[in-house]
Parts: sequence; C-alpha cells; structure tokens
Amino acid sequence: MNVYTTDKIRNVVLLGHGGCGKTSLAEAMAYLAGLTSRVGKVADGNTISDFGKEEQKRQISIQTSLIPMEWEGTKINVLDTPGFFDFVGEVEEAMNVADAAIIVISGKAGIEVGAERAWDLCEKYKLPRMIYVSDMDIDDVSYRQVVQDLEDKYGKKIAPFNLPIRENEKFVGYVNVIQEKGFRWEGKEVKECPVPDYNEENLKLYRDALMEAVAETSEEFMDRYFGGDTFSEAEIRSAVRLGVNDCSIVPVTMGSNTLVQGVFTLMDDIVKYCPSPDMRKIAGINSKTNEIFEADYDFSKPKSAFVWKTMMDSFIGKYSLIKVRSGVIKPDDMLYDVEEGSELKIGKLYLLTGNKAQEISELHAGDIGALQKLDVSTSDTLSTKATPVQYAKMDLPKPFTIMRYRAVNKGDIDKVSQSLQKMAAEDPTLRVVNDGENRQTLIYGMGDQHIEVVASRLQNEFKVPVELMKPKVAFRETIRKNSDVDSKFKKQTGGHGQYGHVKMKFSPSGEMETPYIFEQEVVGGSVPKNYFPAVEKGLVESCQSGPLAAYPVVGVRAVLYDGSYHPVDSSEVAFKVATRDAFKKGFMEAGPVLLEPIVTLKVTVPDAYTGDVMGDLNKRRGRVLGMNPAGGKQVIEAEVPQMELHGYCTQLRSMTGGAGDYEYEFARYEQTPSDVQEREVAARAAKVAEGDVEE
Repeated sequence: MNVYTTDKIRNVVLLGHGGCGKTSLAEAMAYLAGLTSRVGKVADGNTISDFGKEEQKRQISIQTSLIPMEWEGTKINVLDTPGFFDFVGEVEEAMNVADAAIIVISGKAGIEVGAERAWDLCEKYKLPRMIYVSDMDIDDVSYRQVVQDLEDKYGKKIAPFNLPIRENEKFVGYVNVIQEKGFRWEGKEVKECPVPDYNEENLKLYRDALMEAVAETSEEFMDRYFGGDTFSEAEIRSAVRLGVNDCSIVPVTMGSNTLVQGVFTLMDDIVKYCPSPDMRKIAGINSKTNEIFEADYDFSKPKSAFVWKTMMDSFIGKYSLIKVRSGVIKPDDMLYDVEEGSELKIGKLYLLTGNKAQEISELHAGDIGALQKLDVSTSDTLSTKATPVQYAKMDLPKPFTIMRYRAVNKGDIDKVSQSLQKMAAEDPTLRVVNDGENRQTLIYGMGDQHIEVVASRLQNEFKVPVELMKPKVAFRETIRKNSDVDSKFKKQTGGHGQYGHVKMKFSPSGEMETPYIFEQEVVGGSVPKNYFPAVEKGLVESCQSGPLAAYPVVGVRAVLYDGSYHPVDSSEVAFKVATRDAFKKGFMEAGPVLLEPIVTLKVTVPDAYTGDVMGDLNKRRGRVLGMNPAGGKQVIEAEVPQMELHGYCTQLRSMTGGAGDYEYEFARYEQTPSDVQEREVAARAAKVAEGDVEE
C-alpha cells in the first residue's frame, strides 16, 4: 500500500447494535476498494475482520479489527467494532483513535439500544458521525420511518442525503438530496434517471431540512437563506463538511451490504465529509518540561505515537497497534516509552488488514499501523527521548461480572495463568484476581458472554480447559454476646506429658477491621508470661477459620485472666492447643453470627425502567438510597448484599433491553439474616465434611 500524508487519511469507526451489519459493510467496502475479489459473509466465516475462531464459531465480532483501504487517492482506515455490550472495551479502544464514526442501523430492526449507545459514545468523544441504514434490499424496510425516528430522537442535526428508489419490490436506485437527481444501478454502472413521483414529497422535505442545516453554519448563509437565495452544490458540500466536523450535521445515507449497493456513495461521502486527522486536536504532556505538547497530528513536530491495542496471535506473535500523533515514524526508529522509562528500537513497521500484516516504509501523523514484538502495553506512549511525551491513558470501562475458575487438569494451573495473562494484555477489560483469602481464582469481565468466550478460548486455542463456578462470597464470623470459658489440654505419655490450662473471656471488640484484640489480666503468675505468645498464636490460628462456618473471624476481644501450668509438662504447644479449644467453645457460646459484604450499587437506566429495576433490587434484599437524574436517565443508588449480585448483569440487560449499566464498590460488613446464615452454615458444614473448603 502507498504511503499517505495526514490530509489524505480518514480513520473511521463502525458502530452499532450487534447484528446490524457492521462487518458485512466493512466487507462490502473492502470489495469495492479491491482488497478482495468477492464479498465474504459472516455466516460463512470468511470475512476479513472476523478472523478469530470464536468470532467465526459464534458469528459475531469479539474484537476490533482494522481494515485499511485506498479510495480515490485517500486511505480509509476502517475500524470494525463488536456490537455486543460485553465487548465494549474494544469499542472504546477504537473510539480513542477514530476521527469519525459511521453508526450502522438495520433498516429492518430500526434504532436499537446499540445505536443509541453508539451515539452517546460519539457525544462523549465529540466525534463527527454519519448514519448508514443497512438492509435496504428487504422490501418492507421503511427508510422514511428510520429517518423520522432519528429526527424525533436527535432533532435538526439529522440530514438525509439519499432516498431509496424501489421497483417491483426491489431496491434499484437512490435519489441524491443535494443534487436533486435520481440514480439507478445497472450492473456495476450507476446511471442517472428521473426522480420518481412518489419521492418528490420526501425529497422536498429532506432538501428543506438540509438547506436549513446548511444555513445555520454561517451568518452569511443564514441571511441568504431567509432572503430566498439558493446555494450552489459546492457551497452546500462545503457547509456540510464544516457541519459534520463540528457535529452540528449528521448525514444519513443507506444501502445494501449484500448487494454492495449504496456503499460506493458512502465511501465517497467519507472522503468528502469526514475530517482528516489534522483537523482534530490532541495534546500530551512533555514529561521533561511539564509543558503541554500540542501534537495535533502535525507531521513536522517530534515523533510521538499512542499504543491503542495489543494483539496476541499464537502464530504471528504480539502486535502493538499504534496511531501516530505527531511526526513521521519509520522502521528502525529509536523511540522512548515514558511509562517504562526505556528506549526501544521499533524494527519493521506494519499495516494490519484483519490479521494479515504487510510491511510499510513509513507512517505519517494520523495514520494507524502496527509494531511487532515490542515490550509495550496498551495505553503506552512512544516518543523521542529528546521530547518525551505522555498522552492520557484510555478511559476504559471496569469489569463487574465475576466468575470463579479452576483448571480441569491440576497440571495445567501454570499454563492457565500464563494464557490468561496473554488475554488480559490484549483485553484491558479482563481482570484475573488470585483471591488468597478465600482460596479462589477469579475472572472479572464485562458480562457472562465475555467470560464464556475467555473460557472457550482457553479450551480451544490454548488447550487448557477450565471449569467456571459461582464465586465464593467473603463472609466473616463474629460474636454478639460475652462468654467465659475454662479450657485444659492434658496429655500423658511416656516421659514428658503436655499440660496447658487457660481461663478466658470473649466479647465483641467493635473493631471489625481487626480479627481479635488480645489482653491478659493474669495475676499471681498462674500462667507464666513466656506462654502469652503461645496463647496469642492459638488465637491467630483460630481466627483464620472460625468455628461457625470456617470463615475468617473479626471483631473479637479475648482476655486471658487465669489458668495453671505444670513446671515439667507445660509447653507452648500445649497452651496453643488449650487456647484453640477455649476459642472454639467461647465463640460458640457468645452468640456467633455470620457477616456478609454489602456493596454500594449504582444502576443507570432510562426513566421507563426505574420501577422494574427497583422491584428487582428489593428481591435481592437491596435498600434503595435514592435516585438522581443524569443526562435523560436515572441513577439509582442502593445498598445490596454482594452475594445477591451474582448474575445481575444478565438480569439488568434483560429488564432494560440492554440499556442499563451498573457499577458497585464495597461498603461494609453487616449481619446476615438468620435464614441465610442457617443455609450458609449448613452448606459450609457439608463442604467441611467433604474436605472441600479450600477448593
């Protein structure tokens, strides 16, 4: 592929609901650009962007793929993103390097939650956007209805560029609103034709709406518009380009991906209206001077690039995808990683098309490429040592869905860990946690499907199957009453025996952050001081696994006030064992209770779903603390037992059609209701009996 300067580059991200046609649109664009000789199909598993085995098996996009293509002397870097909410981290990565977005809406399904989320993401990143309505070859698809719904939702920004022409229930052409002309597809040719009578009314409506949007781009145009003046085609196109760049105009176009109709026009529109990188601003910090470094995709400034994605392939190794933010990067350049404080020789430069790499001689500011086998991570900045620049890290969503995992074959434990580390390097929304306190290993993901894909990849790609289970809840044990116990450990064998005798009082300490507070009030030397550490050691061991249900103990005050010893048979071991017996007896006599972790939950949902969500939280023993409006939605705050949140992600999406989000953080421990305690103690007792507590 040729080398392109910054003004000849367009970085475009495809966004939309799962199954709306993003991958098939990318495939149609690649076919027109000459990358392929035939249009691949998602169902056949032969598309450029869905190259992963899991993607082909499930027929969905799981990771963002890059497809660079040449069109009319311009390079279009197409970023095909997943539509399923579990893979939103991949979408956010692409948003950080895109300069414009194409929101794909299925004409058959209409505006779905994924399209609304795509719009919200564009607002968050202030990204210029166009809307492409797919599935126009289906006869009962109403383009007019989709446009009407868009106008109702987003107002005067919406500017339809085309109208469909249908004959005998077939999609045969389109009307260009700017030119006010009709065009028909005849084989591979596009020929001008008269505008059908049934399109005249809508053409006038859409033309008037477009002229109004154009008039609002400048005062001069506004005066001319109200003066009854008309605009030339060149003036309209220039004004639309400005309007798209400042997000005041959102063009709507349409087509059929399977028939590759309307895609040619879309690619033309991307080149004409979407901004090149040099029209967008980007700045970092010069870590040497602490001054702002305004990169702004200027090729004449010192070299800098941002690592926005990492790809790990078992055959081709590790690729770090970069976007050049200033200067021109060439093979064998020495670059400096500010994060690690290390200088790196980058070796060869690559362009990735799906998972196929080709070498390139240089990358100009604003372009996207890849580096191979470099020791850098996603969100790192590469620059020169003379001008060490650091850009802000990506703001990626946090994972809150948890599953416990265990290697099916015990010999695979290390392999599983290494494989998960590779996957976590690729996917920053995947977290792997070794919870030593509860003796479990956990996977945190964006949803159940995300974690299922991870488990499936472990089995099929890395050949290390794992078993997924419900995570153990980190319960605690404490006491609510006082107790006074006498415990004696006496064992006589040949020679030295064992003798330890303690009298202890147990009571709640009120300190829930510490397992125990140990005090001694021994008088008269009934227990010598040199045995006090042994008594405390017995307490430490007892608190690690409580008598009630073998959970860690908190909030106990233990007072050693009396006892006895034997000058020959007493030992540290004997006093430790006597203390453990005293603790077990005293704890069970002092009103033992289970404590469960309580989290503060924030659920963000559209107004229409607040009743359902609050009803569901009540079923989960939640206490709703309040509601706050936020950008047309409601944020419901509640306190919920952590054990009740298992499976909440799937339930929330089911209740809200995918429109709900949630996050939580640990708040405190609270006493568990008696019915839950009884159930948990019984279940735990069965596990202890089976010797399965540590599993």
